[in-house]
Amino acid sequence: MTVCGETLDLSKVDLPLYIYGSREDHIVPIQGAYASTQIFPGKKRFVMGASGHIAGVINPPVKKKRSYWVQAQTRFPASFDDWLDGATEHPGSWWTDWSGWLSGHAGKQIAAPKTYGKGARFKALEPAPGSYVKQKA
Repeated sequence: MTVCGETLDLSKVDLPLYIYGSREDHIVPIQGAYASTQIFPGKKRFVMGASGHIAGVINPPVKKKRSYWVQAQTRFPASFDDWLDGATEHPGSWWTDWSGWLSGHAGKQIAAPKTYGKGARFKALEPAPGSYVKQKA
């Protein structure tokens, strides 16, 4: 593909991918989201969540709503329907699956900084949320 005049070869992307698609998404149809599994090489995980573009994504685990589907093995047939035939539904938010996947790819956990910025060079200008939030267009 070409972006802003630069040619990109997606088959050379070398990083783990967590690819999510929502079952009833009207903006990114599930088959389109699944097609990413055919383009990118290497280690990847595809997860289908219940619901549409927004509700399927933002429902956190505490809501105990929705469900998601994954496959135990990492096979990605050309057809989304073939993938779905081998997938298993899990109750609850896909966030727990994502969290587990992330922890397997994360580095050492460290505590959040107690103050913002980097010493005297990058001090906070004002308390959050900042005056720009209150500006009217």
